[in-house]
Amino acid sequence: MSLIDRKYGEEHPYWAAIPFIHYRWETAETIQALIMFVVSLGMIPLLEQYLGVPYDVALAFVVVCGVGFMLPNLLGVPFVPGWITPAIPVVLLFIGQFEAGPEAIRALVGLQLVMTFIFFFLGITRLGTKLVNLIPSSMKAGILLGAGIAAITGEISEGGRLANTPWALSIGFAVTAYTLFSLSFRDLVEKNRWAKILSSYGMVPGTLVAIGIGWIISEYPLPAVEFGLTSPAFTEMWNYLPFTVGFPGLDILWMAIPTAIIAYIIAFGDIIVGQSLLARVDHLRPDEKIEVNVDRVHIVTAIRNLIHSLFAPYPGLSGPLFTGVMATIAERYRYGRSAMDTIYSGAGVFWIVGFLALFLLPLVTLFKPVLPIALSITLLITGYLCITVAVEQVKDATAMGVAGIMGVVLAVHGAAWGLGVGIILYLIIEKRSKKALAEHVDEEPEEPIHLEEKAADFGNN
Repeated sequence: MSLIDRKYGEEHPYWAAIPFIHYRWETAETIQALIMFVVSLGMIPLLEQYLGVPYDVALAFVVVCGVGFMLPNLLGVPFVPGWITPAIPVVLLFIGQFEAGPEAIRALVGLQLVMTFIFFFLGITRLGTKLVNLIPSSMKAGILLGAGIAAITGEISEGGRLANTPWALSIGFAVTAYTLFSLSFRDLVEKNRWAKILSSYGMVPGTLVAIGIGWIISEYPLPAVEFGLTSPAFTEMWNYLPFTVGFPGLDILWMAIPTAIIAYIIAFGDIIVGQSLLARVDHLRPDEKIEVNVDRVHIVTAIRNLIHSLFAPYPGLSGPLFTGVMATIAERYRYGRSAMDTIYSGAGVFWIVGFLALFLLPLVTLFKPVLPIALSITLLITGYLCITVAVEQVKDATAMGVAGIMGVVLAVHGAAWGLGVGIILYLIIEKRSKKALAEHVDEEPEEPIHLEEKAADFGNN
C-alpha cells in the first residue's frame, strides 16, 4: 500500500515519486532485479578491457550508473531505463582506436559529451522527432543492421565469448530467445499458468540456465562467496575521471560525432519501442493515465549522459529503455492494479532494488565469475532485435540493398564509414526526385532492373 493514493483514471503522481509513499513495493520486480542487476555488473569487463579501469573502480562506475537508472522514474519518465545496448559494438569500435587508459577515457568522455548535447538540444527545441523522421528508412535499417551484425559477430567470432564458453551461452541464449520471442511459447502462455509466470521474468530464466550450465561443466569457475557489503573505490575513481586525465580536445569531439549520431538514432528507436509497449496496455488500465513526454525523455537522458561524462565514462552510454525488462513489466501491468499498482511502481522498484543489490557482497561475489554471461546474452538478444526491426524498416529490395551494404560497412569499419557509405548509396541508388515520386505515388515499389526480362533476353540471344 502507499500513503498517497491515485484517484481512478488520473495520471499517477511521478515527480520525486517514493515507494510506500507514492506507490507500493512490487514483489515480482524485486525478485527480477536481484537477478538482472548482474547485467549492470556485465559492464565491468568492458571497463577493465577498454578503459584500463581496475575492478573496484569499475564497480564504482557501475554504482554511478545505478544512480542514473533511478532518475527517469523520479523525473516523470514511465520507462525502465538502460544502456543504448545496440550501440555498444559501435562504441567499442570507436574507443578501440585509442590506447586503454587516459586516451580511451578522454575519447569516451568526448562521445558522451556529444551525446549530452544532442539529447539536450533536441529535447529543449523539440526537434528530435522531426530530425529522425528526415532520415531515410533504408539508412535507419542500415544502422540497426550494422549494430545487430556487430553485436552478434563480436560474440560468435573466433576468440569471442561464445567460442570460449559455447555450451553455457548457446543454451542460455536459446532459452532466453524462446521465452521472449517464440510463437509456440506465446501459445503456452495463453493456456498454462506456469508459462505465464515464467514469461513475467523476462531474461531471468535463460540467464540462470546459462550460469548453472557454466558452473556444472566448468566453463566458468565456481564463485568464492563473501559476506558483508561491497567497497566500490570511489576515492581511487578520481584518477580515471576527466578532471584528472584531462578533457577531450576538439579533434576527439569531432571524431565522436558519427558514433553519437548512430547511438542517438538507435536510442530514439528505443523511445518508439517504449511508447509502443505502453500503448499496448494503457487502454487495458482505465484506472491510470500514462503520459510519455518525448521531450522529457530527451532531457532526462541528457542529464544521465552528462553525469557519466563527468563521473563514470561508460561504453554502454545512457539510453531511454531496457527493452527486455520493460516488456515484461508492461505485460504484468496489463493484468490490473492488483497485479501492479502503477507503471511507476514496476519500473521504479526494479532499479531501486538493482541499485541496492550492487552493495550486497554475497550477490556480487556470487555472480562475479559469470559476469560475461549476462553481457553476452544481452548483446545476442539485442542483435536479434536489431535485425528484426531493421527488416521491418525496408519496403523493397532497393532499400534492402542500401541497408545491407551500409550495415556491413558499419559493423566492420565503424560509424563514420557506415554513415558515409549509407548516404552515398542512398543518393545514387534510392533517391528519387519529388516529381518522380508524385508520378509513381500509387504504384507498387518496383525494381529498376527487371531480372526476369533480362534473363529472357539473354536466353533469346
